[in-house]
Amino acid sequence: MRALDAGEIVVKTVILAGGFGTRLAEYTDVIPKPMVPVGDKPILWHIMNRYAQFGHKDFVLALGYKAHVIRDYFVNFSRLNSDVTVDMATGAFATLSRSPIDWNVTMIDTGGETMTGGRVKRLAEHIGDAPFMLTYGDGLADIDVDALLAFHKSHGKMLTMTAVRPVARFGELVLTDDAVQAFEEKPQLTKGWINGGFMVVEPAFLDLIDGDENMLEREPMDRAVAMGEVMAYQHDGFWQCMDTKRDLDVLNGLIEDGAAPWLRTTT
Repeated sequence: MRALDAGEIVVKTVILAGGFGTRLAEYTDVIPKPMVPVGDKPILWHIMNRYAQFGHKDFVLALGYKAHVIRDYFVNFSRLNSDVTVDMATGAFATLSRSPIDWNVTMIDTGGETMTGGRVKRLAEHIGDAPFMLTYGDGLADIDVDALLAFHKSHGKMLTMTAVRPVARFGELVLTDDAVQAFEEKPQLTKGWINGGFMVVEPAFLDLIDGDENMLEREPMDRAVAMGEVMAYQHDGFWQCMDTKRDLDVLNGLIEDGAAPWLRTTT
């Protein structure tokens, strides 16, 4: 794992982990969407691990739907990922080795029905007065967090969002008149950037959120855009959301093939 250089600022990373995930109902009837496993770990772990690769290990999770599942996972993480000896007669146990994970994880229940903007607003006292990173609990990327933070610092605006080009859901035909010149199966789109999450936010942005009913991607962001306070960090690398079973299969396929870009350790 990468260690922070002297003088680098450690910013908190906020992850929205409270939605219902209705399009993955075969999993989310039982567990919240961020806990759906990719490989042998929840997608939430993979997202956090990407930030941790760059030395950012202070997380604030905005919980909601089935909050107890996420809370139990992290409360019991060390015990379940360590070697222990148990005295079966007394129930006493001794830890022989500890998990190498050294993250600090704050988990706040932001309400079952709260919208994404409202969830962030509810975290104000836990975020403090410093800039923070913000992302969703259902998307993975090989994002260069150092470059993202440097870009945010360079422009001095209120909000940086990471712009990505998703993979097309269907194959793409290249036509000349009626003749097919080429066919590419599920190519990376060359047009149309979307918000891929992985944002950097100044605390003043929270003032643009009215309350629980605000979706982050609507009123607050619209206001910030109108003020000229939003910049896009263009990420041409890997990005994949996990909205559907098909998306999950893509991520699991990359794990099985040993080709998951977001797991590659940075240098």
